[in-house]
Amino acid sequence: MPFPLTRPAVTAGVALIAVLPLAPTAQAAHAPAPRVSTAHELPGDRVYPEGIAADPRTGDLYAGSYADGTIYKMTPGRRVARVFLPAGADGRRTANGLKVDRDGRLWVTDSTKGVAVYDTRDHRLLARFTVPGDGARFVNDLAVTRDGSAYLTDSARAVVYRVTPRQLAAGGGTLAPRFDLSKRLEPHAPSAFTLNGIVASGRHLYTVDMTGGDLYRLDTASGAVRKVALSGGDMAAADGLEIRGGRLWAVHNTANTISRWRIAPDGVSARVERRLTDPALQLPTTLARRGGTLYVVRSQFDKGGPMGPGVPQIPFTIAAVRGL
Repeated sequence: MPFPLTRPAVTAGVALIAVLPLAPTAQAAHAPAPRVSTAHELPGDRVYPEGIAADPRTGDLYAGSYADGTIYKMTPGRRVARVFLPAGADGRRTANGLKVDRDGRLWVTDSTKGVAVYDTRDHRLLARFTVPGDGARFVNDLAVTRDGSAYLTDSARAVVYRVTPRQLAAGGGTLAPRFDLSKRLEPHAPSAFTLNGIVASGRHLYTVDMTGGDLYRLDTASGAVRKVALSGGDMAAADGLEIRGGRLWAVHNTANTISRWRIAPDGVSARVERRLTDPALQLPTTLARRGGTLYVVRSQFDKGGPMGPGVPQIPFTIAAVRGL
């Protein structure tokens, strides 16, 4: 997800493609190299996509434009996406994190406002939740747990908000923090972005501090917060996350990298298994896994987007990464 322009940009002229088994094993040494290709095209010359979500019931994918809030729908077998919600729908002018829950509701975060929830069948707005107060805020990513609660990161306030099923049924309200990590994170500049990607695994959430390079485990039952011990690398510049069982994937935006981690059974440590660095990822901001393939957002934020001047490659696309 986006971050302040003061963060380092991608080095010009990068031509590195690396697949690094940072925790070497015989299996990793003989694994085939991951393949990066184009899965879908997003119509428009100023899309600058940011978030992606997979519908667990249909296999459809949704992507959102950070530039104007357009939501695109991608269906299996169709290369070019269709507009699901137009720019400015319901007052939204941007879209960050996206998630489709098991009941077919599409959650869309708006960095300065909060989150809106839509019915994927009829495009109807079901609920809206707003950020309290007038201070700095950046509602970024979200995850939905088994009980239907949604948890949302605020990169400016270093908190995680919660929306319960009862609040959702009521049609909206004000976001309230469930976890406050502002005093737990590594020291950082007041303007630095911190919490970013977040995923759910059972009763736990995992969220990344993209500035401090750390991963945190949040216990939704007790409210406990614990830093995960990382080996073989860190979470610097980590953005969106994906999790399946004990395996965690993270995109590192400015590094054009995807890392794959193995989380220990007790959930308090993780080690790098593999890492792919490829300029073809075009500054990835997040990813979703479907059918063994990682679908990765190519934001191109460094090509005339929120990270600086330049000319993007048209069309904007979603990458398919296989073998990672």
